[in-house]
Amino acid sequence: MNAIDPNTPHPAKVPATSTPGHGSSHALAAAVRIISGLTLLSRFSGLARDIITARLFGGGLLGSAFRAAYAAPNLFRRLFGEGALTAAFMPEYTRVLKADKSAADALASLVVYGLCATTAVIVLVLELLLFAVITFSDNPERDLSLKLMMVMLPMMPAVCLTAILGGVLQVHGKFGVPAAAPILLNVSQIAAAVLCVVLHVSAERSTFAVGAAAVAASLLQIVWCLAALRGRVVWARAISAARGSGRTVFRRFLPVVIGLGTLQLNTMLDTLIAMWPTWVGHTMLGHPVTLDESSNALLSYAQTIYQFPLGVFGIAVATAVFPLLSRSASDPEAFLANLRRGLRLSLFIGLPASIGLFIVRSDLVHTIFGGGATGDAASPAVEGASAIATATALWDGFSNAELLRMAAVLAGFAPAVWAYSLNHVFSRAFYAKGDTTTPMRVAIAMVLLNLTLNFVLIWPLKEAGLAWATAISATVQCGVLFTICRRSIAPGLIDRETATAALRTILLSLLMGAAVWAVVTWFPTPSTWWGTALRLAASVVVGGVVYSGLALALRSPEFRWLRERAPKGTAVPTDAVSFE
Repeated sequence: MNAIDPNTPHPAKVPATSTPGHGSSHALAAAVRIISGLTLLSRFSGLARDIITARLFGGGLLGSAFRAAYAAPNLFRRLFGEGALTAAFMPEYTRVLKADKSAADALASLVVYGLCATTAVIVLVLELLLFAVITFSDNPERDLSLKLMMVMLPMMPAVCLTAILGGVLQVHGKFGVPAAAPILLNVSQIAAAVLCVVLHVSAERSTFAVGAAAVAASLLQIVWCLAALRGRVVWARAISAARGSGRTVFRRFLPVVIGLGTLQLNTMLDTLIAMWPTWVGHTMLGHPVTLDESSNALLSYAQTIYQFPLGVFGIAVATAVFPLLSRSASDPEAFLANLRRGLRLSLFIGLPASIGLFIVRSDLVHTIFGGGATGDAASPAVEGASAIATATALWDGFSNAELLRMAAVLAGFAPAVWAYSLNHVFSRAFYAKGDTTTPMRVAIAMVLLNLTLNFVLIWPLKEAGLAWATAISATVQCGVLFTICRRSIAPGLIDRETATAALRTILLSLLMGAAVWAVVTWFPTPSTWWGTALRLAASVVVGGVVYSGLALALRSPEFRWLRERAPKGTAVPTDAVSFE
C-alpha cells in the first residue's frame, strides 16, 4: 500500500462499488492466506526455538522456570496488546479513520502513549515486588525462577506496543508485517541458544542469555512495525482530538480484557498451579500435591504444540475477519455473511486439527521433543537446587517418562482446538457490534469453571488435568457464546447452508480421523526416533490427502475460499481491506 497522499481522498471515504460481502469474501481469503503463511513461518521458527530450549534446559526445574518467566510478558502481550486493547481499539480506530485521518492519528498516538506508560509502571511495580521476595527468600529454586522472570519482564511493554502497532497496520490493510514480527523474536532466541551450546555455557546461565536475547528482539519488533507505518500514521503530540474516541476505547478495554483473554487467563492460572511445587511447596489444600518441578515445562511445551494450528489458522481467521466485521457492523446482511464465513472457515480448519492432534499426540511429542532423551532418568539439569550451581550438561532434553506425560497433556488440550478458534471469532463479532459486556460475563464464568476443574482434575490426572480443564471450559464457552450470538447480534446465523456446511465438515473430519487412526494402528510399532518420525509423517500425509481430497470431491466451499482470488477486472469494494 502506498503512503497516503493528503491531496487525495482516503480510500475509506470512497463509496463501495460492488455488492455487499463480495469483495469482503476475497479480502478475507487473502488475509487468511497472508496471515497463515507468515504465521506458519513464525510458528516453525517458534517450534525450532522450543525444540532447542527444551533440549537445552530439560523438563525439570530450569525448563519450568524458563517457561514460567516467558509466560508473564506473553500474558500481557495477549491481553494488553494483540488481545483486549487491540479488540477494543480497532473498531473505534476504523470508524474514526473513515471520517477524519488526523483524528485517527491522534487516537493511535493516545493509545500508544497510554499503553507505554501503563505497562512501564506495571513492570516497575512487579520488578520491585519480585526483588523484595527474592531478598527475603531462602528457597534457591524459587529464587532462580523469579530472577529469570525479572530479566524477561521488560519484554512486556515492548511486545504490547508491537501488538497494538500491529493492530494499526491491520486496519491499514498490512497484515504481513505484524504476522512476521514474531520471527525476529524466535530467531534471536535460537541464535542465543545455539551460541550457548557452542560456547559450552551452563544450562542455568543459558536461560538468562536466551531471556535477555528475547528482550532485545522485542525492541527490534517495535522498529520493524514503526517502519511499516511510516507514511500511514503521523504520531501526534496534540491528542485532544482523540479524547472522546479514546474514552470509548478505554471504556471497552476492561470488559474485553476478560472476554477475549479467557484462554490466556486460564493458561496463566495453569502456570501458577503447575509451578506450585517450586513457588509454594509440595502440599496443596492440606494434601501432597500430585505435581512436580517438571509439570510446568511439560504443560507449557504441550501448549505450544496445540497452539501451532490455532495460531497459524484459527487466530488467522479471527484476525482477518475482525476488520470486515467492524466495517459491516451497520449492515446486517454483510455482517451475517462475514460472520458465517469466519465461523465456517474456523470449524473447517479447527475440527480436523483437534482430531488429528489427539490421534498422533504420542508420535508428535516424541518426534518434536524426543531423540535426545535416554531412558527415564532425569537429566543433570533437573535435579533441583544442586543442579542450579552445577548444571553443565547440554542437549539432554526430556526423559521418556516425561514425554509420555507430555503426550497425556496434549491429549487434554487437543479436543478443543476448534472451540478455541470459534471463540475468537464469536468474541470479535460482539466487539464489532460494540458489545463488550456479554463476552466478559461469559468469560468470568468460564474462568471460575476452569479454576474449579483444575483443582478437581489435577489429583487423578496430574498436569494433564489442567489441560482437560482448559479444553472443557473452552467448549462450554463456545456453546454459550454461540447461543447468545444467535439471539442477540446475529439472528438467523445458522441457515440451511451453514448447517449443511457444519455437518459436512464433521463428516470429513471423522473420515480423516479414521484414516489417520488406521495408519497409527497398522504401522509397525517404532523402536527408534526415525521410526516414530516416519509414522508421524505418514499420518500427516494420509490425513491431509484424505481431508483435502474429500473436500474437493464434495465441493466444500471452505476449501475453495482459502484459495480464491479476486478475478481480474472485478471491482473490489474500496471500503474492504486491501493487502500487500
